[in-house]
Amino acid sequence: MTPTEYRAPAKLNLCLYLGPRRDDGLHELASIFEPLSLADRLTVTEAERDEVICPMVAGLNLASEAMRLLRSEGWQGPPLRIEIDKRIPVQAGLGGGSADAAAVLRLAVGEVDDLAGLAILLGADVPSQIDPVPCLVEGVGQKLTTLTTPAEHWIVLLPFQEGLSTKSVFDEADRLGLGRSQEELDEMSGRLWAVASGGVSPLAYPGLLVNDLEPAAITLKPEIGIRKQQLQDAGAGFTGMTGTGPTLFGIFPDQASAVKAAGSLGDGAIVCEAGSGL
Repeated sequence: MTPTEYRAPAKLNLCLYLGPRRDDGLHELASIFEPLSLADRLTVTEAERDEVICPMVAGLNLASEAMRLLRSEGWQGPPLRIEIDKRIPVQAGLGGGSADAAAVLRLAVGEVDDLAGLAILLGADVPSQIDPVPCLVEGVGQKLTTLTTPAEHWIVLLPFQEGLSTKSVFDEADRLGLGRSQEELDEMSGRLWAVASGGVSPLAYPGLLVNDLEPAAITLKPEIGIRKQQLQDAGAGFTGMTGTGPTLFGIFPDQASAVKAAGSLGDGAIVCEAGSGL
């Protein structure tokens, strides 16, 4: 088998509304996801046994778990060696691990039923990444509504050298009492759909681009606030935090303004085209 390369795009949470905590410990959410041109690369070849190699990730790897689930469902594909070239920062709120897991699940499209059901077992971000397109995400990540491709906009990411664990941010959000009622969450989902389904740039609705987890992330990593101000000073039309953080993002109307801003922010800034999936 000739090695085959697959892309695993990062996802951006343009907003993230936090709902009630459920009995299983998960939270109801409402968010707009869009894929980015920033992506991990997975090189897949046939091998004597299944093996996932990713030097950048220590311990449990979601891609390995995805392969294990496929086999448990009876997938008869040949044993595979999967090498992951990590380009998405780790523990950055960009869904890199989820993207890798979703890319593994895509290997069995048409051969294993209910891949979305397997995806939700791996994490809230994984179902949306099986087919990475702009979407409204509700529930605990399992309810997806595809959105019209938005008007052109570009993203400048400001990641940190050290990330934040998803669990620690949600735990801090619970401690701070940041969750909304289900009624308010449903109302916000409706408002998000109304604006984002029209194909406009998110710069057209900045007032809805709220991340309820940002105060919790700032409590754990106060320098988020400093870097956010730097991104604003660089000319972003909007600045926010993606997912559980700590990565910050700025939205720009075109590539030229994004590249110019990134140049003023130093080597750590990453320019991405928004809405670019597979």
